[in-house]
Amino acid sequence: MSQTQRQQRLRRLIKTLNRERKRQASQIDILCSDLISAQRAFVSRLDSIGFAATFYKSLLGTTDLRGLLTRADALIREAVPGAGVAFFLRQSDGCRMGVVRAGETLTLDGRPLEDYFDPEVVDRICKSNRPCTAGDLYAMGLQGNPRAFGGVSLATLPLSDFGRPLGFLLICRAMPSALTGEELHKVGLITCGLSHAIVAARVPLHAGP
Repeated sequence: MSQTQRQQRLRRLIKTLNRERKRQASQIDILCSDLISAQRAFVSRLDSIGFAATFYKSLLGTTDLRGLLTRADALIREAVPGAGVAFFLRQSDGCRMGVVRAGETLTLDGRPLEDYFDPEVVDRICKSNRPCTAGDLYAMGLQGNPRAFGGVSLATLPLSDFGRPLGFLLICRAMPSALTGEELHKVGLITCGLSHAIVAARVPLHAGP
C-alpha cells in the first residue's frame, strides 16, 4: 500500500471516528436533558405531595368551619404566592350558595372579584363539578368590565363530597403573573380532603352519654 493510500485510509478513519463521536455526544446530550426533566418532574411531585401532607396535618383538630377555611386559605396562598382565594359553599340545607372570604381577594373597579359571580353563574360552576378556566367561566356567563378582567388570572376548583357538589374555590392573581397549571394541580390535590373536612365541620358534635 502506497503512502498516499495509507493517508487516504487514515483520513476516512478519522472522519468516521469524528461522526461517531458527534453521534455519541448528541445521544449523551439527549440523555442528560431527559434526566434533568425527569428530576424536575420528580421534585415537583415531591413538592406537591409535601404540600398536601402539610395541608392535611394542619387540619387536625380543626372542628369549626371558619377556622378550617382560614387555615386552608393561608396554605393555598403559600402554595400560590400573590393569589386571592374565596370559597363558594352550598348552605347546610343544600339549596343556597354563600361565599366565604378567609383573607383578602382581588378587587375590580372597587368591587371584590367574587361579587361579579351572580347566582346563575355560581350555580353553573357548582353543577359542572370540574376545574374551570377563565374561558370556561366567561362561557358560563361571567360578566364584567373586559379591561378590568384582562388584568387578572382566575380559575375555580370544585369541592365535592363523594361526587355531591358542595361548591368551589375561586383562585385569582393579578397579571402578568398568570396562574400556572402546576399551581392549580397542586391545589387540586387537597380539594378532596378539604371537602370532607368541610362536611365534618358542619356536622354537630353531640356530647356522649
